Amino acid sequence: MKKSIVIVGGVLILFGIILGAMGAHALKEVLTDKNMASFETGVRYQMYMGLAILALGLNYSKFRKRSFKLFIGFILSGAILFSLSIYGLVWADTVGASLKMVFGPITPLGGVLMIVGWLLFILQFFTHDDET
Repeated sequence: MKKSIVIVGGVLILFGIILGAMGAHALKEVLTDKNMASFETGVRYQMYMGLAILALGLNYSKFRKRSFKLFIGFILSGAILFSLSIYGLVWADTVGASLKMVFGPITPLGGVLMIVGWLLFILQFFTHDDET
């Protein structure tokens, strides 16, 4: 088990639950349908990646340390950039701020980082000699 990664996964899940509840109750009356759908996408991916990071952290000993640090770094940074940029876009649109040029490019960057992280996760099994 990698304690720090398990904690990070738990924190992502915790805030995903809080934001999801906030979206379902407090923000439901404030956000447009489009913004609500975007917000829910951010929460959903935050939860998916939080659960995945938690599971990976619990199974840390099964991975090569260098590979683990690499793929977990991409997955975590991608999840944070992806979800936070969506929250930023929704907030900016709701308050009338024109920040699409700031947050807009961050969302696909976060998605690409997550994809690269999961690709690295998969590829390490092709180069891993141990059959455990």
